[in-house]
Amino acid sequence: MFVTPAQIAELQKGQIDTCTRFRTLSSAPPEKFADLNIAAAKALLEESSESTQSYLGRQGCEGTDVVERRFRATRRSKKLVSYNRNLYSIASAAGAEIAKIVEVRIAESNRKVAEMVDFAAKNAPAGSEAAVSLIKNVVAASNTAYDTFSKAAKQAVSVCRVEYRRRDPSSLNAGNVTTEAVP
Repeated sequence: MFVTPAQIAELQKGQIDTCTRFRTLSSAPPEKFADLNIAAAKALLEESSESTQSYLGRQGCEGTDVVERRFRATRRSKKLVSYNRNLYSIASAAGAEIAKIVEVRIAESNRKVAEMVDFAAKNAPAGSEAAVSLIKNVVAASNTAYDTFSKAAKQAVSVCRVEYRRRDPSSLNAGNVTTEAVP
C-alpha cells in the first residue's frame, strides 16, 4: 500500500480537527464551572447579607431563632445538593462529548485497518490466503470485543443513572446544565 500526499494531508486534517474539538471541549467545562461558582458565591453573599440584617434587626424571641436556623440549614443543604448536581451535569456532558470524539476516531481507525487488510489481501502472494484470513478474523474479533465492551459500559452507566433517578426523582438530567444562581 503506497501512501500518497493526499492521504497524509487527509490524515493530518482529521487529527487537527480532533485536536480542535478537544481544545474547544477542554475550555467549555471550566467556563461553566466558573459561572456556576460565581452564581453560588453571589447567592451565598446575598444570603449572608440577609441573615446579618435579620440578626441586627431582631430583639428577643429565642424560640424563633431555633426554627430559623433549622430552616436555613435545610435551605443550605438543598443548595449544596443543587450545586453538586450542576457540577455532575457539567462533567457528565463533557464526558459524553469526549466519548463521541473517541468513538468517531475509533470508527475511522477500524475503517482504515479494514482497508489496509483488504489491500494486503489483494496483493498477497499465492498461498497466503490462510494468513490473510487469520488477520481478518483477528481484526473482526477485536472490533466485536470493543463493541461488546462499549455497549456493556454504556448499559452499566444507564442502569446506574436509572437507579439514581429512581432513588432521587428530583435529579437533573446530564444535558440540562444551568449556571443560574443555586436556589
